[in-house]
Amino acid sequence: MYEQGGDSDFWWRWLLLMAIVVLSLAVFNAVMRKIFKVERPKLFSYNHVNDKHKKVDWAIRIMTMVAIIIVYMINSARIPAEGFFYFQTWFILFLFVLAQQTAKAIMERKYAENINRYKVTVSETVFILAIFLSLYLTDFWGLI
Repeated sequence: MYEQGGDSDFWWRWLLLMAIVVLSLAVFNAVMRKIFKVERPKLFSYNHVNDKHKKVDWAIRIMTMVAIIIVYMINSARIPAEGFFYFQTWFILFLFVLAQQTAKAIMERKYAENINRYKVTVSETVFILAIFLSLYLTDFWGLI
């Protein structure tokens, strides 16, 4: 049976897609940590290497929030057909993830006790970008 305005099994397919992405990220991270002999971080925590890393990370977060607000104001004044890809929220969030992971890798390379931590971060970033690119190019793997 179809609900008004949509496919009845959309949410099941979306949930399956999210489960596949999260599971593949978890397995990839576990394998990379084992290969590079890096300790497992605490669950749901973001470990800053030092105070400088914490300040850089928060600066990136604040700049991202400001950019999203500015882009929202610009887009609300435009005709939707005239939009540019770099004025889209997904593009700002993509840049945020890239900047945050780059800063993390740089700080881990310079200041971390285990020098291999940055290798896990770089490989994780490349894997995340590959997943997002494959989702975009394959129309979400045909699931949505």
